[in-house]
Amino acid sequence: MRTVFDIEEKIKRIEELENEIKKPEIWQNKERAIKISQELKELKEEVSEIQNLKSEVESLDSEEKIKKFERKLKEKEIQIFLSEKYDKGGAILQIFAGAGGRDAQDWATMLLRMYERYCQRRGFKSKILSQSFGEGGGPEGRIGTKSVFLEVNGKFAYGFLKKETGVHRLVRISPFSPKKLRHTSFALVEVLPRIPEPEIKIRPEDLKIEFYRASGPGGQYVNKRETAVRICHIPTGIVVSCQSERYQEQNRKKAMEILSSKLYRFYQERQKKELSKIKGGRISASWGNQIRSYVLHPYKLVKDLRTGVETRNVEEVLDGNLDQFIEAEIKQLRK
Repeated sequence: MRTVFDIEEKIKRIEELENEIKKPEIWQNKERAIKISQELKELKEEVSEIQNLKSEVESLDSEEKIKKFERKLKEKEIQIFLSEKYDKGGAILQIFAGAGGRDAQDWATMLLRMYERYCQRRGFKSKILSQSFGEGGGPEGRIGTKSVFLEVNGKFAYGFLKKETGVHRLVRISPFSPKKLRHTSFALVEVLPRIPEPEIKIRPEDLKIEFYRASGPGGQYVNKRETAVRICHIPTGIVVSCQSERYQEQNRKKAMEILSSKLYRFYQERQKKELSKIKGGRISASWGNQIRSYVLHPYKLVKDLRTGVETRNVEEVLDGNLDQFIEAEIKQLRK
């Protein structure tokens, strides 16, 4: 366990940071001091967790305790793979319905529920920041989703969810088809890290900010004041919005956080494209990046096309049990 979790290296780093934070001049650069303090806090938490696991080994005197310990150890091992800059923080998860009208919009709503349930299972807190509703009607009068932004907070939320980015495909008998025909629907999922606003420099003159009334299904107003915020970043054309908060300023702040995350991804993708051009590589259209199929008819199967992991328990997956897929995705990061 000591080798796997590099506890000696972590303890050594803690000592270095503690010596650094004791220097009086460190607070002359407040931003750097805060980063060091945060890293120190996280390292101490990690070392404490590892030491607690080592202590538990000595008291494993029943099968129940052994299974509980194995689950904790497995969770910690998975976190070892999540070492990129924003992996430990929160995420912004977006879902966009593909072509296909009501079926695609209904599929986007199903995916939203699936990720909300996954967050509940993991102990993450999720909150819809904005949602664009589709056509009404259909079975049980349910209303579809054109697009939705979901804020997810919790330790390693972005790390666990980031590989869910891609196209998700559903095959089923359409509940909107009078002839009960089989239909294939697509939805695009994008996962962005939650990035503190100051980390991405955004010039005020590059922004077009609009305020509007937040609305729900059928055009019913969530409130009658213009508290919802839409922000356009003029140089890139990126548009974000937020309508979840009661006050205009709160929605503006959330929208700026989303914009920071989108700009981070935008600059990251642009850099990859430039490198690909230099190397002569081919850039595929993002909408073609199908990652997982969910088949409900003529048989039942969920299959991840990147890892090969599959299960016939489709209902459980749609109820948020994504662990086997996400764990396999994470482990592939180091291959």
